[in-house]
Amino acid sequence: MKPQFLQPSTIELNARALQNNIRFLKRVAGDTVRISSVIKGNAYGHGIASFLPIAEKAGMDHFSVFSANEALIAIRHKRKKETRVMIMGMVRDEEMEWVIENGVEFYVFEEARLQAAARVAKKMGKKALIHLQIETGMNRTGFEEENWEETFKKVKADESCFSLEGICTHYAGAESAANYFRILNQDKQFQKARVLAEKILGKNQISHASSSAAFLTLPEKHYDMVRIGIAQYGFWPSRETFIHHIKSEKLEEGYDPLQRVLSWKSEIMSIKEVKSGEFIGYGNVYLAGHDMTIATVPIGYTHGFGRNLTNTGYVLVSGKRCGVVGLVNMNMITINVSHVRNVRKGDEVVLIGNQGQDEITVASFGEMTNNLNYEVLTRLPESIPRICADYN
Repeated sequence: MKPQFLQPSTIELNARALQNNIRFLKRVAGDTVRISSVIKGNAYGHGIASFLPIAEKAGMDHFSVFSANEALIAIRHKRKKETRVMIMGMVRDEEMEWVIENGVEFYVFEEARLQAAARVAKKMGKKALIHLQIETGMNRTGFEEENWEETFKKVKADESCFSLEGICTHYAGAESAANYFRILNQDKQFQKARVLAEKILGKNQISHASSSAAFLTLPEKHYDMVRIGIAQYGFWPSRETFIHHIKSEKLEEGYDPLQRVLSWKSEIMSIKEVKSGEFIGYGNVYLAGHDMTIATVPIGYTHGFGRNLTNTGYVLVSGKRCGVVGLVNMNMITINVSHVRNVRKGDEVVLIGNQGQDEITVASFGEMTNNLNYEVLTRLPESIPRICADYN
């Protein structure tokens, strides 16, 4: 029998919080707009393999990933036959056959990919499920205006190779009002492309352009589908987006309709008494100014707890904030537990999440590290186990 050893920390996913968030998002979307759950970046650090099944259970049936390797994980872990997966970014030519064979939708944003998709689809005798991405001013990926007509005509001529699942673009920074006029100009371009596509292809194409920020601030731009990432996990794209929603919906100040899905937890590995005047950890970074009780926690910068949290980071033990003292090591941190009564080896340590009446938010963790929510979440290593916890 193989020994079962636990990892030094775990990430918990709150299924009820996710259900709450999806109900809220569907209420905003209404009955005619489909929501695609964006699970790129290992589901924003939540873990594709763990997150997708609970999102399916909460009512999601369309998932967006960045690459073919993420699509493979999603396909392996979806439970429902009708659940669709869409690749928004990287598909190598040699991956195209697997993508088409497995009915994975994917963005086409350049002539070379269109040709590769047609070639493989013909060889397999199976249609490629494509979304044509339109360049509207993001200046990243997408067909330029001078190529729209030719591209639409090629898709029309090769109907035996292509099933056009959508026409799409991406707004550049809807989380800030400073980008409003840029987004308006993008939308005008997108509407021009939609009109031309309808003229050539003969029907109104399914359109999508909005991510979380545009979805929550620009309801007139929902079109037929929206791609929701950060909001489904319980985070606002920006403080500005949150304030806009609260004011537009006339909600009570301080009310947040979103609930955080992720918690990150570890445990106390060791406890030690340190005398006043002694240094703690490497070098002379932290000098004990009084007799202290410190605890060692088995997480460090290899787990995503950055060295820049040295002497500034906080965790929760027994509902109390405990500061990081000394350098953050590769696999360990030391924390001050002098003020925590009856602290013991094995006690739970919350790195992100709630404990008692206090909380370490991803936002506060991010402020300490000068990182965005997105960055903090996606840097959580895949090696940390993700588990589903169905609690309030």
